[in-house]
Amino acid sequence: MEKGKLYEQLAEIEHDRWADWQKYMHSKCLIGQYGAVIPIDLFNRWERQIQTPYDELSEEEKQSDRKQVDRYWNLISSNE
Repeated sequence: MEKGKLYEQLAEIEHDRWADWQKYMHSKCLIGQYGAVIPIDLFNRWERQIQTPYDELSEEEKQSDRKQVDRYWNLISSNE
């Protein structure tokens, strides 16, 4: 199967999603003389989310993931 237009559209969305996450994460970091530090409460929350299966997330956390799917849902649903 050739990787074509849809593949590149999804890759662009993934890049935008990643860039948005990095901007958000950088906005939460504490910048000091020796670099950036993630506050411990955010670190702990993100670590917990990493270890949590999707079906065990809170409804708010699931909604956050659904918002990310919305970025490319129209591309996938139009190709069914």
